[in-house]
Amino acid sequence: MHSNQAADATLEQRILRDIGHMGFFLRCHVGGRGGKKPLLVILLNNDGHLTQRELLESSAISSGALSEVLTKLEGEGLLTRTPLATDRRQQEITLTEEGRARAAQIEQQRQAFEAKALEVLDADEKDQLLQTLDRLIDHWERLDKEVDAHE
Repeated sequence: MHSNQAADATLEQRILRDIGHMGFFLRCHVGGRGGKKPLLVILLNNDGHLTQRELLESSAISSGALSEVLTKLEGEGLLTRTPLATDRRQQEITLTEEGRARAAQIEQQRQAFEAKALEVLDADEKDQLLQTLDRLIDHWERLDKEVDAHE
């Protein structure tokens, strides 16, 4: 038990609290699915450019949130937006040289974190953890469907 946790917390409460902490930790160190870091890496992995529609389809955020993040990245000089000649309503999103460098740095940091994140576990422990997490995810997805069915 972590020293800052109440001694009377149930095992379930402790597990869920730790899962929450791990989620927060991953979000801080690896990035969310739709923030600036993931969008830069998506662009980098697509030769530095995509249309805004393609970027939206490759990310996990809404159209409005994507526009907001792109405005911030453009303001930081990390990308440019250019209307497509074939459809002026669509924009080509292109990394600048600084954007490419930042995206490469983000990807390198993510890979380094991934390499170290589970080094405390041996191969058998990693396999067991993955099986347990897969079972838990399947269970939570069933619970989610049950909640949706009752609403």
